[in-house]
Amino acid sequence: MGLFSWISGQFIDVIEWTDDSNDTMVWRFPRQENEIKYGAKLTVRESQVAVFINEGEIADVLTPGIYELETKNLPILTNLQSWKHGFESPFKAEVYFINTRRFTNLKWGTKNPIMVRDPEFSMVRLRAFGTYEIRVEDAELFLKEIVGTDGHFTVDEVDAQLSNLITSKLAVVLGQDSTPALDLAGNYEVFGEHIRDGISPYFEEYGLELAKILVENISLPEDVEKAMDKRTSRAITGNLDDHLKYQMAESMANGGSGSMSEMAGMGAGLAMGQQIADSIGRGSNSSNQSHAPSSGGGMPPPPPPQESYFVSIDGASSGPFPKSHLQQMILKNSLTPDTFVWKEGFAQWEKAGDVLSNLFQKTPPPIGG
Repeated sequence: MGLFSWISGQFIDVIEWTDDSNDTMVWRFPRQENEIKYGAKLTVRESQVAVFINEGEIADVLTPGIYELETKNLPILTNLQSWKHGFESPFKAEVYFINTRRFTNLKWGTKNPIMVRDPEFSMVRLRAFGTYEIRVEDAELFLKEIVGTDGHFTVDEVDAQLSNLITSKLAVVLGQDSTPALDLAGNYEVFGEHIRDGISPYFEEYGLELAKILVENISLPEDVEKAMDKRTSRAITGNLDDHLKYQMAESMANGGSGSMSEMAGMGAGLAMGQQIADSIGRGSNSSNQSHAPSSGGGMPPPPPPQESYFVSIDGASSGPFPKSHLQQMILKNSLTPDTFVWKEGFAQWEKAGDVLSNLFQKTPPPIGG
């Protein structure tokens, strides 16, 4: 290789970046101590921004297009290099390409449950997760605040910090909201918009735009979810006896694939369900049925109250007395068929012989009479 070829090789005349990755946010052109040729071609493609760094200081920011690097296209760098009157010479500078497309499907989620007040459950602990999208909005600020001198900066290097910002704002949003936990699923989109609006200023401090945030799930603690599942199952099951019979029939239809212990457990559950149903049935029917002795093994109902009568004795009302006491009065001749008696429902006093004739018939005559 001749001297002229060696000298030509020290100057860079084409600067461009074609990205074949999905996570690179910033890429530094590999100058390798070579000088950039005055008049070199710079290609900045769509969704890219090129930033020139001269001696550690940002010189120029070029948007998509094809540039011929000369004094008129690099006004700030020209001033820094003291290129007066179009002084044409190779120069040293670092070129950073910034990827300005959207980076999607980035994950966020709560590391620990968030304690919030709930109108139905009083207090609950909630977990949440979802995805978000970002893009570089201010390339100069992003280089200063985040990238620094990193020659190959990927989204993974900033994802953890951005996720923490989102979850911290989520705690504020959930804490201020009064939506019941059971209704949160219908408000995921609203929560996403609230979080984006509230957290966007923090992203802007890094030169980033929070383009979108999606809430995929807000969940209750596992033990609370299990309790809710049991409650839902009871509501769906309906009649306990029919449900147990259905389970046993299903097991038998499957060729007895279940173990004997499972079958025994289902049988015990069926018997218990029947006992509960019988107990409930007896309790609800006891006030509407006659007080006949029960054919089952339970306690019989209390006997019906006896009829009671008031008795006119010496012109004064005495009582009320049950029929068993009246029969004793008849034996003592203190109650005769002509004695007046009264009970609730009578329009007036009646003679005992007319309304209590059965008692007089059952009373034996006096001894020796």
